[in-house]
Amino acid sequence: MAKLNINIAGIEFKNPVMTASGTFGSGMEYGEFVDLNKLGAVVTKGVANVPWPGNPTPRVAEVYGGMLNAIGLQNPGVDVFMDRDIPFLKQYDTRIIANVCGKSVEDYIDVVEKLSDTDIDMMEINISCPNVKEGAIAFGQKAESVFNITKTLKEKSRKPIIMKLSPNVTDITEMARAAEAAGADAISLINTLTGMKIDIEKRKFVLANKTGGMSGPAIKPIAVRMVYQCANAVNIPIIGMGGIASPEDAVEFLMAGATAVAAGAMNFVNPYLTEELVSGIDSFLDRHGIEDVNEIIGCVK
Repeated sequence: MAKLNINIAGIEFKNPVMTASGTFGSGMEYGEFVDLNKLGAVVTKGVANVPWPGNPTPRVAEVYGGMLNAIGLQNPGVDVFMDRDIPFLKQYDTRIIANVCGKSVEDYIDVVEKLSDTDIDMMEINISCPNVKEGAIAFGQKAESVFNITKTLKEKSRKPIIMKLSPNVTDITEMARAAEAAGADAISLINTLTGMKIDIEKRKFVLANKTGGMSGPAIKPIAVRMVYQCANAVNIPIIGMGGIASPEDAVEFLMAGATAVAAGAMNFVNPYLTEELVSGIDSFLDRHGIEDVNEIIGCVK
């Protein structure tokens, strides 16, 4: 059996497999399918400082090669998360990464300060949220904004910080460099790509929000390319995600330079996926006589 341990920001993970935020809740729904003890980490659904109702329905649509979602980061707020979700996850031998969202810098600070005093291991900061003070431009779409929010939250947090990057930018490496320069402990990418679907019979948008985030296998080649670019632009660890549906997909991300991988939309298709990724990566390494998963991380140049 190969060694699957990886290290991010001084924290040891038993393997490089995680869940992608927003696709796994806090693990409660998946507990009957997946042994959470076998996962490297559970990355929770986004948590805001107050409850968010999310967008109006319909807000999910199946499309060729994946799905569109415009959930709008619906969540019960950080207080419920601290009272209910963290105690649930603490029952398991897996790392806990809390995903944080907000509409202003103050929103993010509020959540980060509260979570700093809890038993989570790290925080993943979703900077694809609309910045109300910037006219709804996402925090992650300007390098200056990425730098500023990363620096601010690093100063406030007593836990390591992962910045989740948006692919809806001209140059993803510019955002990665900004996050690294501001002190991010790691980055995760990619978040969803902006997409749209029209019902031609009704002559109307399928999603009430008009646009939604595209995820699923169709975006994987784009995600692998962006992970590779960022791995060659920064020196901090990368958590790669975007359309992972099989152990082979996960290995591809690792070879492109990701230290860890996260399964997202395909959990809805195959709720056993994350556990299968762990065993599948192990089998791949054994089959090729590789003793340590770290040997393949970034091996393709």
